Amino acid sequence: MTETLIRAASHVVCMDDDRRVLRDADVLLRDGQVVALGQSLTTAGEVVDAEGCVVTPGLVNTHHHLYQTLTRAVPAAQDALLFGWLQTLYPIWARFTPEHMYVSAQIGLAELALSGCTLSSDHLYLYPNGVRLEDTIAAAEEVGLRFHPTRGAMSIGESDGGLPPDALVEEEAVILSDMARVIDAFHDAAPGAMCRVGVAPCSPFSVSRELMRDAAVLARDKGVMMHTHLAENDEDIAYSLEQFGCRPGQYAEDLGWVGLDVWHAHCVKLDASEIDLFARTGTGVAHCPCSNCRLGSGIAPVRAMRDAGVPVGLGVDGSASNDAGNLVAEARQAMLLQRVARGADAMSAQEALEIATRGGADILGRPECGRLSVGARADVAIWDVSGIEAAGSWDPAALLLAGPNTVRDLFVEGRQVVRDGQVTTFDLQAAMRKQAVLANGLMDG
Repeated sequence: MTETLIRAASHVVCMDDDRRVLRDADVLLRDGQVVALGQSLTTAGEVVDAEGCVVTPGLVNTHHHLYQTLTRAVPAAQDALLFGWLQTLYPIWARFTPEHMYVSAQIGLAELALSGCTLSSDHLYLYPNGVRLEDTIAAAEEVGLRFHPTRGAMSIGESDGGLPPDALVEEEAVILSDMARVIDAFHDAAPGAMCRVGVAPCSPFSVSRELMRDAAVLARDKGVMMHTHLAENDEDIAYSLEQFGCRPGQYAEDLGWVGLDVWHAHCVKLDASEIDLFARTGTGVAHCPCSNCRLGSGIAPVRAMRDAGVPVGLGVDGSASNDAGNLVAEARQAMLLQRVARGADAMSAQEALEIATRGGADILGRPECGRLSVGARADVAIWDVSGIEAAGSWDPAALLLAGPNTVRDLFVEGRQVVRDGQVTTFDLQAAMRKQAVLANGLMDG
């Protein structure tokens, strides 16, 4: 039995069904679960002093491209819209090897951990030079985060009217076969699983209708979730209208890409009918506010989605379009953008934190994550609010208004991944040295 008592937190933001905020409270973790919340709890195990700290559930990241950690702030892509940005970066990504994928995932997941994330999805849709999905799975095992990788794909290259270069696309039979392989090898459907696998054709402009449909059939046969990009910007809408004769929501519905087992990234340009479709079907949205700002895509209608009942989570997106992977900062940005669009009362700090915790967990089919309640998984973030960032704050629980951008401590399945602001599970400095070598090699090439 392993047991840890988080003691005397100034506030415990539970994000449970009653949305409780406990004062001067303890949280007891045992064998990967939360077993008690309250005051004056005791343990024979380790005690972590949380005086002067706010405790929250671990944050949940519902959309990322971890491989992009090695291509931040590429000069030619800094001021480009989505399609031009992709066309600039595709040739660089085509030179990636399994080592590039592994190291970029290590760094990206460590960055997420330091920002309070305990569960992250990843959308890997290109496989050059022998790259496989397990390159990122191995990195997640080492870092210690709960992981939901998706086997992405691109099948329509430039010569067939698609956006990606032909060198980065795969045959659709090969794609479907490998999707089945990685699900069988790595997907764990059990509650508390550390790794679940999904299927994720990249986007409507890089795969065929047939692959979208066949991937959905495969996913439902295997009992796994489905993910793709949808309605990201005006170019995306124009492409859908021109190529398919319908808006992205109709395209998704026609191909079986709506339902409780589906979540779409971005959805910046959903109209009222598409929002209603997603609400009726329980289709999830991964909101990526910083990337949407960086690429000039617009402000997603999150307030309207939430009011209609659309499940919404948060995503940092890839580090080539963010150019960061800080999930608590992403939550603050989500809150601020809705206020810009709809007024200062459009989204509270607590609602934005809810989206970043239980909102994302629910979208990924993980109701045992993203909240602190008896029986939930022991995924916990501890935020020190005694520092300068929160000085003068009247409400320490309002972390997104006045609070730190990095955690003091982080637990995943009860295992301490961050201690006193440092990743404990692997040699991060060695990984940083390796990424510098790899990134410099890409620049020289």
